[in-house]
Amino acid sequence: MRLIQSQEVRLALFEEGDPGNPTILLVHGYPDTHRVWDEVAALLRDRFHVVSYDVRGAGASTAPRDRRHYAFDHLAADLAAVLDAIGKPRVHLVGHDWGSLQSWEAIARPGIAPRIASFTSFGGPGLDQAAHFMRYGKRREIAGQLLRSWYIGAFQLPFLPELAWRKLVPGALERSMRLAEGIEPRPGHPADTLVADGRNGLGLYRRNFLNRLRTPGDPMVDVPVQLIETTKDIFVSPKLLASIASWVPEFWHRKLAAGHWAQRSHPEIVARMIAEFAGHLEGGASTRSLRRDRAGEGRKAFENRLVVVTGAGSGIGRATARAFAAHGAEVVVADLDEAAATQVAEAITKDFGRAAHPVLVDVSDAAQMDDFARNIALNHGVPDVVVNNAGIAVTGPILEHSLDDWKRTLDVNLWGVIHGCRLFAQQMIERGEGGHIVNIASLAAFAPSRILPAYSVSKAAVKSLSDCLRAELAGQGIGVTAICPGFVTTGIARNATFVGPDLRELAERGLERRGYPPERVAAHVLRAVHRNDAVVPVNAEGRLGYLMSRLSPGAMRAFARISGGLRNPPVGR
Repeated sequence: MRLIQSQEVRLALFEEGDPGNPTILLVHGYPDTHRVWDEVAALLRDRFHVVSYDVRGAGASTAPRDRRHYAFDHLAADLAAVLDAIGKPRVHLVGHDWGSLQSWEAIARPGIAPRIASFTSFGGPGLDQAAHFMRYGKRREIAGQLLRSWYIGAFQLPFLPELAWRKLVPGALERSMRLAEGIEPRPGHPADTLVADGRNGLGLYRRNFLNRLRTPGDPMVDVPVQLIETTKDIFVSPKLLASIASWVPEFWHRKLAAGHWAQRSHPEIVARMIAEFAGHLEGGASTRSLRRDRAGEGRKAFENRLVVVTGAGSGIGRATARAFAAHGAEVVVADLDEAAATQVAEAITKDFGRAAHPVLVDVSDAAQMDDFARNIALNHGVPDVVVNNAGIAVTGPILEHSLDDWKRTLDVNLWGVIHGCRLFAQQMIERGEGGHIVNIASLAAFAPSRILPAYSVSKAAVKSLSDCLRAELAGQGIGVTAICPGFVTTGIARNATFVGPDLRELAERGLERRGYPPERVAAHVLRAVHRNDAVVPVNAEGRLGYLMSRLSPGAMRAFARISGGLRNPPVGR
């Protein structure tokens, strides 16, 4: 630690790592000190020169005697003094909470902007950008942000906030960190100086918020900005954060399923994001996630996303892989038929100019799926979207199904989905940037059938699995969707196994006459990922079956008895 002078205060400056490396400057928020960055700094110091400081009135830094000297002009002067002490032409700035607010203000100033190579912001938008949102945003969105910001109004009151810091706030803060974010207090955070820091820092709110919201400055920023949206942060609304892109020409919007103190709860992910961004702007290669999260005009909906589709050699899987590629994605085309997968991948590259990788895999084989998931992550990265589509059908009465018929159907239709969900969900959780899993079920998931018993059981299980997994992964920012098509014109009847009467030709003609192409199912898949839908029944019979299963399960059972006697097997997707 060393102390540097800035106007009438002394700032405590801390440095780690080799000064010859690019410098990352970490600015803490309220009511923290530089110690909130301990875990992140430790992860960055081998590659970067890491600098942090206690802002005026916090930690080991002194407080101004005049409470008016918490205004932005003084905070910007402090940052300039720190930059002078570092002594480099440019640094990579990172701000959290109030450290982010004051950094947004500083990088708009001509004397500071040229000295900032990049800015990573989380937990605090710029007040100029926020003022524009409050003036021109939609009323409901503005109301939502005002509800999240109730405490700002409370901090404007005289005396009461200071009293609260003496008795109530320290304990409430620790309980909130434990219960809401799973963060245990440790030496340095919260700091021993917490009560004094909290009382001093009230000046930040009182000297800046109302003045700046009434008379905002120019919201445009020329510094490259990486915004890390912590999706569980209760203080900042997603709509406000999304609006910032309008004011930053070079803007990356990344998401992390974490709360307000993400640098404490998810230090590895925060450090990785900071390092990726700074490393790229130092001339390094851009990671896939950086390419994916860069904002810009004309970008397709799934630009630079990695999508894995099983059973992609034909039917719904092929149509889905092509649809994602058409909307900008890089696709892994997985199938048990290697030749079919290769043909689909080559056509994707030819038709859309997108990378597509054919992979041979048997989804029913746990060892193969382990290798498959591991190799995808190693060679291409963690997928953003996984579509568990591979499936087979056995048609005929339940008592004519052999044990092998049951085993094959459940191994592919259910265990194949379980393998895909289990392996890729774990990768998505560890990456921390969300994702989406799509499981292709069927109308048969909620429409019992005498002549598709194994198939119906497997698809009902897939839908239930999807509901369970969606509940479990919601807190990780990972969506899960069950797609439930009715009759679709694919080759599933041609490839099905028929036990009892062989009605293959009749089933094939029926699906052909239905005339519902798999491309329309693929459109529903993409829309479901975009909207994060839970269950999507597809086409008229799919929607009707889903509605009737909820309104009158007895009617669905009666229909199953009737349809079973028709000897015209309604093979689903």
